[in-house]
Amino acid sequence: MKIKNFALLAGTAGLLAACGGSSSITAPEDLNNQRVFFAFNSAEISDSARDNLLGQALYMKANEDVKVQIAGNCDERGSTEYNLALGARRANAAKQVIVKEGIDAKRISTISYGKERPLVKGTGEDVWKFNRNATTTVK
Repeated sequence: MKIKNFALLAGTAGLLAACGGSSSITAPEDLNNQRVFFAFNSAEISDSARDNLLGQALYMKANEDVKVQIAGNCDERGSTEYNLALGARRANAAKQVIVKEGIDAKRISTISYGKERPLVKGTGEDVWKFNRNATTTVK
């Protein structure tokens, strides 16, 4: 037991060192409804999104039996087909950050809901910025 805990701490320390020792990277208490947000018409991972996803990877390293689904979401603008494709790119971009941290890709499924499941209802940038996300849930 002590060796497993030490190995986990050493792995965490190594991850933090690789990230420049950033203290903003912490494993969440729960992976359900962890969200990373995206700019308009983009699947590019921001620095804050990367930190969140690295924290998710830490959680998954510490909980080797956990499998997750990452759902890509979009705001209401654009066609259904376009937003389904963009949502898929967002979910896959988030997945790749976690996989690059050593998590088996088989533990992460992705799905796109496009604009069909808005987090916040309404229109305008104050609403749309929340609907452009990738949401992680435990399966």
